[in-house]
Amino acid sequence: MRVSIVGTGYVGIVSGTCLASKGHDVVCVDIDEAKVRNINNAVPPIYEKGLEKLMLDVVPDRMRATTDLHSSVLDTDFSLIAVGTPFDGQVIDLTYVKEVSRQIGRALREKDGYHTVIVKSTVVPGTTDDVVLPILEQESGKSAGKDFGVGMNPEFLREGEAIVDFMYPDRIVLGGIDNRTRDVQEELYSAFPDVDKVRTNNKTAEMIKYTSNSLLATMISFSNEIGNLCSAIDGVDVTEVMKGVHLDKRLSPIMPDGTRITPVFTSYIEAGCGFGGSCFPKDVNALIAHGRRAGSPMRLLEAVIDVNREQPGRIIMLLKKHFPSMKDLNVSVLGLAFKPSTDDMRESPAIPIVRTLQKEGAKIRAYDPVARHEAEKIFGTNGIRYCDDLISTLEDADVVVLLTRWEEFGSVPELVSRLPRQPLFIDGRRMLDSRGFSNYEGIGLGRKA
Repeated sequence: MRVSIVGTGYVGIVSGTCLASKGHDVVCVDIDEAKVRNINNAVPPIYEKGLEKLMLDVVPDRMRATTDLHSSVLDTDFSLIAVGTPFDGQVIDLTYVKEVSRQIGRALREKDGYHTVIVKSTVVPGTTDDVVLPILEQESGKSAGKDFGVGMNPEFLREGEAIVDFMYPDRIVLGGIDNRTRDVQEELYSAFPDVDKVRTNNKTAEMIKYTSNSLLATMISFSNEIGNLCSAIDGVDVTEVMKGVHLDKRLSPIMPDGTRITPVFTSYIEAGCGFGGSCFPKDVNALIAHGRRAGSPMRLLEAVIDVNREQPGRIIMLLKKHFPSMKDLNVSVLGLAFKPSTDDMRESPAIPIVRTLQKEGAKIRAYDPVARHEAEKIFGTNGIRYCDDLISTLEDADVVVLLTRWEEFGSVPELVSRLPRQPLFIDGRRMLDSRGFSNYEGIGLGRKA
């Protein structure tokens, strides 16, 4: 199929590249000329594992980029809207979605033949039918369902694993105003014949996305609340508690041959310093606000956000147990991105933690394998030295704080053991064995545990 994808952010560029790799002819549309140039040179606009290699395979033969949205709609059969939907605390900002819908509608006015418009941006239930569809009809002078289709196809991509998630999906949700719209999407995803597909209306498709993210965020905050209780009880370690919980066969099924399956989702049932990223905080808050407007308060989700908001402060509490004053304290921060395998720092727990260290006068050395440039935009250089490797980050440390579960941090115990002076190690992700350190603190670790 000939596909135009409007927006080359995280969702747009990954979707476009993967669809092109499946044989579709894809044109990516963005107003940023520098992004367009880079994409046409197979240079990814974001860091995502495996993306650059895949782009080199499809650019320019099956994927290209342009700033010309009008021509892209005229030259394709199918348009995906993948622009950002920021949240201001009350409502999601539909400015970009509305503007793109207007431009697509104007192009449809001049187009002969049927065209399908699919929203892939995360939007609250009702947005596709009550906002996007009327704009398309008004600008095109045509009728949805007769002259063009309107659908909602949410994404379920984990940053750092987005290519794998797209190429090997666990489900594909096909929302649409009618069967024709859903049938066109079936054709788009025909390269995934064995994947469960949910055919539904647009509002349900929108709700599935929010519900999925809210469930995962709830699991994280639940685990963190349990961890906070464990830290207040002598002799209890949340990692051992969760290990026992995970062995429930409803969470980790035992196969007939006796082998146990450990689903990836159990990683969400682990205590840490909180969740971040572009999805969980925004989507949970947006659903809370949407529920409030609908007259259905989301009390559980409000608690999820409250727990998460306070969780980074647990790291500071652990540090101040040993160092009441952080003035001129040498603190090494390991990990700045909100999760490994991405440079995304949006809503990262590292942000409030590092800002507190800055405010209280600590001398900070920070290291993240890929998020350094993003960190520099947020923190500047006030009291921070950005390091290029672990060894230089750990030098002269009074305190080492681990905030992101990067695989290479597995070598930290050995590196710390070689230091002439043993620092306090604070494990914000409970990634490393406490026995590897002479002075260890961790989220969810009770006294004497």
